[in-house]
Amino acid sequence: MELKDDVSIVLCGEAGQGIQTVERFLTRVLKFDGFNVFATKEYMSRVRGGLNSTEIRVSSENIKSFVSKIDVLVTLKKGSIQHLKDRLSKDTLILGEKANAEDGYPFVEMPFTQIATDIGDKIFSNVVAVGSISAILNVDFETIESYLKEFFARKGDEIVNKNIEAARKGYDLGLNLIKTGKIKVSIKKDATIKNDLIFDGATAIGLGALAGGCNFISSYPMTPSTGILTFLSEHAKEFGIVAEQAEDEISAINMAIGAWYAGSRAMVTTAGGGFALMVEGMSLAGMIESPLVVNLGQRPAPATGLPTRTEQGDLLFALYSGHGEFPKILLTPGTLEDAFYLTQKAFYFADKFQVPVIILSDQYLVDSYYNVKNLDLPKNQPQKFVVETTKDYKRYALSKSGISPRGIPGGAGLVDVDSDEHDESGHITEDLDLRVKMVDKRLKKFDSIKAEIIPPELIGSPKYDTIVVGWGSTYPAIREAVEKIEDESIAFLYFKQVYPLHPDTKKYLQSAKKRIIVENNATSQFGHVVKAETGIDFDVKILKYNGMPFSVEELVSRLKESR
Repeated sequence: MELKDDVSIVLCGEAGQGIQTVERFLTRVLKFDGFNVFATKEYMSRVRGGLNSTEIRVSSENIKSFVSKIDVLVTLKKGSIQHLKDRLSKDTLILGEKANAEDGYPFVEMPFTQIATDIGDKIFSNVVAVGSISAILNVDFETIESYLKEFFARKGDEIVNKNIEAARKGYDLGLNLIKTGKIKVSIKKDATIKNDLIFDGATAIGLGALAGGCNFISSYPMTPSTGILTFLSEHAKEFGIVAEQAEDEISAINMAIGAWYAGSRAMVTTAGGGFALMVEGMSLAGMIESPLVVNLGQRPAPATGLPTRTEQGDLLFALYSGHGEFPKILLTPGTLEDAFYLTQKAFYFADKFQVPVIILSDQYLVDSYYNVKNLDLPKNQPQKFVVETTKDYKRYALSKSGISPRGIPGGAGLVDVDSDEHDESGHITEDLDLRVKMVDKRLKKFDSIKAEIIPPELIGSPKYDTIVVGWGSTYPAIREAVEKIEDESIAFLYFKQVYPLHPDTKKYLQSAKKRIIVENNATSQFGHVVKAETGIDFDVKILKYNGMPFSVEELVSRLKESR
C-alpha cells in the first residue's frame, strides 16, 4: 500500500488503556519532525471499558478537519475492528496484537505488549506503538528520542532509557512493514513546522480569555468545557486569575456577575445542561447591564444526552436564554485560531456594550487540535470601559447609544444595581413611562453592536451560483469539501458571529441560485435564525445529529447530491 500527501491513522482501544497518551506523544513527535498534524477523538462516557478512538491525520498540507477514511488502524482492544468497520476499506492496514484480529479482515500482528513486557512492564506498550507508527511515517528516530528524554526527564535515567528502548523496538517493527512492502508513505516535511504551536480548542479558548484580560473564572465542571476551566486554573498564579470551581452552575454565573460588578473580567464555562441552570443569571445580567462572557460547549441533548459527543444543538437555546428582552451577542468559532481571537473579542464586546456574550463551542472543536503557525498576541493591555464615579454618578443614565457609564465600587459615587426595574440611579421604580424608557435604552445597544458585527467570510469565487452556509466547527470540513469539489460556481459562507446577524447576509443569499446550509443538528437552527432575519429559506439542509462531526468525504458526497 502506498500513501501520498495525506494519511489517516486511527488508534482504538478501551478507556483507561492509554490511547490519549499515544495521541499526545505521536502528535508532538510528528510536529517536531516537520509534519502537519490534526487529531480528534470520539469517546464513550465512562472511566474504563467501552471502545474509544483517536484519529491522527498527517498531511503535506495544513489540515484541520476530520476524515472518515482509515489508512492505518492500530487496534489496542478486541472489538476495535467491528467498532470502526464502516470506516474501513480493503486498503486499510490493520495492526495490533494477535488477539485483536477478526475473521474477514487482513491483519498484521504487532506484539506491542510482549515487547513492552520484555523490557520490564506492559505500560511501555504505548511507546512501542508510537515508535512503530513513527517509522511508518518516516519520522527521524532522533526526534522521538529527544522528545522522550525531555518528557520523562523528571522520572530519572532508568525510565527514560526504557522508554527509548521501547520506542526503538517499535520503530524496528514499523521499518519491517516498510521493508516487506506492506506500506509506503510519502508526506512532505516542512522544517518550519517544528516551531509551530500545537494545542486543542480548550487551550485556544483559554488563551483567548487571557488575551482578553480574563482574571476570574467560575465554573462547575461539565464536559466538554472542563478543559477551559482546567487550563485557566493551571495558569491562575502565573496570570493573576481567581479560578473558582463553584458548587453548581447557578453559583458560577452569579459569581461571574459579581466579579464584573467589582471590576474584574469574568468568564463562565459550561455545557447545555449547566447553561439551563444559568438562564436566570443571564436575565439578571440583561437587567443590570452587566458584562458577561460564557463559553457554552455544545453536546447532544436533551438532558444528559450523549455527554462526550458533539452537536450544534444549543444555538436557539443560547439566543433565547433569559426571560425578557435584552441584547446579547453569539460568537461561533470554527477553528483554533478563531477560538483564540473570538474569545478575546468576547471580553471586548461584553465590556464595551455591557451585555452577555456567549461563545458557542462544541465537543469536536474543544477536543480537536493541530499545529498553528502563530497567534497575534495583543501588544497592549485590553481596552477597558470602566469610568471613575463622581458624587452625581448615575449607573443607568439615559443615553442616545443606550450605553450608560459603568463604574465600580470604590469611587465617589454610589454604584447601585438592582434586578427590579430601576431609574437612572439604579433605584427600584414602578414608573411605567420610565419602564418603557429603560427597555428602549437597553435595546438601543443593538445599533452600536451592529456597527461592529463580525462579517461572514466568503470562501471561493464571488461569482457563485450555489452558496453553502456553515457556522462554528463545521467550517474546516465544509471548506475542504468545497475545495475538493473544484467548482468555481460553489462558494462557502462561514459565520463566526450568528447573532446579531450581519446585514450583508441577505445580499449573499440573494446572489445565489441555490442555497445550502450545513449544521450539526436536527432542525437547522441557524437556518431558522437566517430565515427570521432575512425572510430567505434554504433549498437544501444538510444535517447530522448522531453525535459525530461531519467528515470531509460525506460532505463532498452530499454537496454533489444536493446540486
